[in-house]
This record gives sequence, C-alpha cells and structure tokens, in this order.
Amino acid sequence: MIVKQLEDLVGTEDEVKGETWTSRRLLLKKDQVGFSLHDTQIRAGTVSEFWYKNHIEAVYCIEGKGQLTNRETGDVHPLQPGTLYTLNGHERHRVEAETDLRMVCVFNPPCTGQETHDEEGAYPLLAD
Repeated sequence: MIVKQLEDLVGTEDEVKGETWTSRRLLLKKDQVGFSLHDTQIRAGTVSEFWYKNHIEAVYCIEGKGQLTNRETGDVHPLQPGTLYTLNGHERHRVEAETDLRMVCVFNPPCTGQETHDEEGAYPLLAD
C-alpha cells in the first residue's frame, strides 16, 4: 500500500515547475503501479502548448475555468470542474487558463518524475 499527502511533496523533487504550471507527482514509475498520477496547477492568464507523443494522458479538471484546443482539428472545449479529456491519439493541444486550473493527470507509460517539456511540448521517454 502506498499512502502520500500532497502537502508532503511541496518543495521536494516531486514538485516540478514549468513556466505556466506546477505539477506534484503523486505516483511515478518508481512506485511500480503502471501509471503516474500528478496534481497539476496551471496559472490563470497563461497559455500552455503540449504534445505527449510518447504518453497517453487523461486529465480531470477539479478546479478553475479555461479552454482546451485540439491543435490538430481546431476543436475547442471548455474546461471546468468535472471535465475529463484523454489524449488517446497523442493530440497536440493548448490549455488556456482563465482562472487557476487544478487538474488530476494520469500518464501511461508512467513518468519518472524527471521529465521536462521539450521544444515540441512533449515529455521524452526516460529510464529510471
């Protein structure tokens, strides 16, 4: 059994910050559960471009308001508490945060925790 408190990750190597977001990595590859689980905040007034070409990501919005754009089709979807989106086709996407957004994100294959977005907005596949 694994039990963690979100507050215990703040300020550790499991709290990773980007230009527009902060992600607290609750479960990682080292936990050997087959996926990683992240609590991610995207700052109000920011625009983030992502492309997880090496991972499937499922995202569940639990706080805030924003907009998701599928960069491949141009489809636009509102983000608000209760919205789920899954990038099962490795879609390039944009997240625009009207207010602070808080998202619960699941990645498969699991992230190691050391990934950073490359110039394409993707996470590389990293070994432990």
